[in-house]
Amino acid sequence: MKKLMREPLVHFLLLGAAIFAAYSLMSKGSSGEPGKIVVTQGQLASIRVGFTRTWQRPPTREEWEGLIRERVREEVYYREALALGLDKDDLIIRRRLRQKMEFVANDVAAQVEPREAELTEFLAKHPDRFRVEPRFTFRQVYLNPAKRGVNLARDAAQLLARLNQAGGNTGFAAMGDSFLLDHEFTVVPASEVAKQFGEKFAAKLSEISPGPWQGPVESGYGVHLVRVGERTQGGAPALADVREAVRREWDNARRLEANETFYQELLKRYTVTIENPEPVAARKPQP
Repeated sequence: MKKLMREPLVHFLLLGAAIFAAYSLMSKGSSGEPGKIVVTQGQLASIRVGFTRTWQRPPTREEWEGLIRERVREEVYYREALALGLDKDDLIIRRRLRQKMEFVANDVAAQVEPREAELTEFLAKHPDRFRVEPRFTFRQVYLNPAKRGVNLARDAAQLLARLNQAGGNTGFAAMGDSFLLDHEFTVVPASEVAKQFGEKFAAKLSEISPGPWQGPVESGYGVHLVRVGERTQGGAPALADVREAVRREWDNARRLEANETFYQELLKRYTVTIENPEPVAARKPQP
């Protein structure tokens, strides 16, 4: 039974049943007689709940009578608009009705619970969606090429020696030139490093082993001396690490599949003719 419930065709059958049931309920809520309007107990309850949620209190007697009058007015205008065909070729109405049909399909598909094996298979088929970036914990000291000039390489070598001699000295930031960005970064994704310092800097950081100060490393600002404290390798994660993300993507894929199956089954009821399908741009200009 569980396997059967996962089939898209079963979803379509459930959708058909749901639509039929909804139609039946709607039909019961309004009389089949064109000139008769019945405001049902269910509709009244819905009106009361809506008002109470909005205003955080029940309606007064005068407000309640006004709400009922508005419901009748709405029904009258709705029926007359349908009778005049005002719903035809209205783009907003068409889109709204399409959305409602898709919501029905999505609600049915969302009730399917994935098995662990299905999530594992989904992760294996779409590894790039969940790939974990390399992350870095590092310190950097900036040297300004405009300020250092021809002495840049010499100053970098001397400062590198001083930094390694000082070890974990907390005053390392003051040893370089002033810089707008931070001097310490903790578990920062490679994409964020590239965003702040440039792709070249991020790529070089991936090559530096944790431990002593190293460099110089070039960025869009100039050169830096860098000490990598920790580097976490990227790659395809285990399901346990990204299970919630995989579940969301799996749910979305199932909704799309059920929706497409539902549409294709509905489409079989129609014969579609596209008149003059040639693109406008390809037509020959009229003399």
